[in-house]
Amino acid sequence: MFSQSMSFTGLIELQANVLPFAVICPVSFVCCIIVMLAESNRTPFDLPEAEAELVAGFNVEYSSTSFALFFLAEYGSMFAMSIFISIMFLGGWCYGKL
Repeated sequence: MFSQSMSFTGLIELQANVLPFAVICPVSFVCCIIVMLAESNRTPFDLPEAEAELVAGFNVEYSSTSFALFFLAEYGSMFAMSIFISIMFLGGWCYGKL
């Protein structure tokens, strides 16, 4: 809404001339960080497992290649969400050019 553009380039160019959106709308920034952590099942949102559950589930059911691809997909999604947040709220690659 601030940049009146749907492109990432428009968002980044606007943030190069003004403050980053993390400063302008901190509530949206914090909500987006919380959603990113919840979606990637990281520390405050992951469910603790009991000892009986550690020998069941995807840890044992997938073979080595499938298990590796499963974790690569999880870390790939975290990487993509981090890029999205840095473009949307932190000014992308143009913020240092003020």
